[in-house]
Amino acid sequence: MARKEFTYRGKSVEELRKLSLKEFAALLPSRQRRSLSKGLSEEGKALLEDIKSSPNARTHVRSMIILPDMVGRSVKVYSGREFVALAITAEMLGHYLGEFVQTRKKVVHHAPGIGATKSSAALSVK
Repeated sequence: MARKEFTYRGKSVEELRKLSLKEFAALLPSRQRRSLSKGLSEEGKALLEDIKSSPNARTHVRSMIILPDMVGRSVKVYSGREFVALAITAEMLGHYLGEFVQTRKKVVHHAPGIGATKSSAALSVK
């Protein structure tokens, strides 16, 4: 069974790469379209150049919108504590980098500590 080719608003990734930034922005939802209509920030421009030239780009710019030129590349995005590797796929187009790198960990509860319950007060504190 043949795998269906990904399209974004009826256009393939190759067709999207040929579009200018303004033409691509017209296909995006309103929040991203408004953001791109102002142009890329200096950090965004530097990140785009770094992604094109380096296989291991690192960034703090979580608010960068994923563009067609970034598809197939790998970026390390800062989560607030560490850089998390992110492989950019076509399905991520139009989303922000920060959406795919979580800043919080899931809370994992363990056994209660000594003194937390009445029965634990009877335990020895070795």
